Amino acid sequence: MLTNTFCHLPEISGRDEADLWANGITTWEDGLLHPRLRPKIEHSLALLEAGDPHPFAATLPNALQWRLFPEFRHTLAYLDIETTGTGRPDDQITAIALYDGRQVRCYVNGDNLERFVEDVQAYRVIVTYNGKCFDVPFINRYFGIRLDQVHIDLRYVLASLGLKGGLKGCEKQVGIDRGDLTGLDGFFAVVLWRDYVRRRDQRTLETLLAYNVQDVLSLEVLLTLAYNRKLLGTPFALTHELLVRSPAANPYRPDAPTVERLRRYR
Repeated sequence: MLTNTFCHLPEISGRDEADLWANGITTWEDGLLHPRLRPKIEHSLALLEAGDPHPFAATLPNALQWRLFPEFRHTLAYLDIETTGTGRPDDQITAIALYDGRQVRCYVNGDNLERFVEDVQAYRVIVTYNGKCFDVPFINRYFGIRLDQVHIDLRYVLASLGLKGGLKGCEKQVGIDRGDLTGLDGFFAVVLWRDYVRRRDQRTLETLLAYNVQDVLSLEVLLTLAYNRKLLGTPFALTHELLVRSPAANPYRPDAPTVERLRRYR
């Protein structure tokens, strides 16, 4: 979809873009045939060849950042964090899940959490749900860094499609089944961590990681669905639709007795 996009160019509005499409100029290749567009399209092609999404993200309206997805899918990671949930300045990250469509990686406080800072640099785009308000600012403060990847926050993309109610609510509306994790929420993740710190029971940690990982696995499905629905507002719905892959297998499993015990505790 990015190579059908013109509104990232100076002086090309969304209406101008629609007019270009209506007049048969639907790809950058078509644009190269027009003297007014040619230099700008050549520059866009060079940027795309360099594999850097930042110039496009900087010029595309926020509502159209979803168009970056297919071209930069190879350097994209889905991200979600869990915290101690105190709301105080000493609030800590307890776990981070990172998923690039191929590999799931988890980072745990007191084990390998610091490794996340290096590993996330391998990606040029990150995808979160509500990460612009929560996950990324929290990460930046906690580690004293600045994540400078292009950031697609699905909260806003999905809301523009009428899908609201938090990540779990959006999942439910599109038919994503969380299986044994159904009914667990962010506060339960806090309870799991507190129980793990107290008991050091690996079953509790595995349940927390299963919950954390499920969030990033769902993000891939939600982004693909959102991309396809957004295409319906363009001339390219029939040609650019992406296959919605089933969520990857979660490498962690919630422990049912632990969940039941902590539900009573809550």
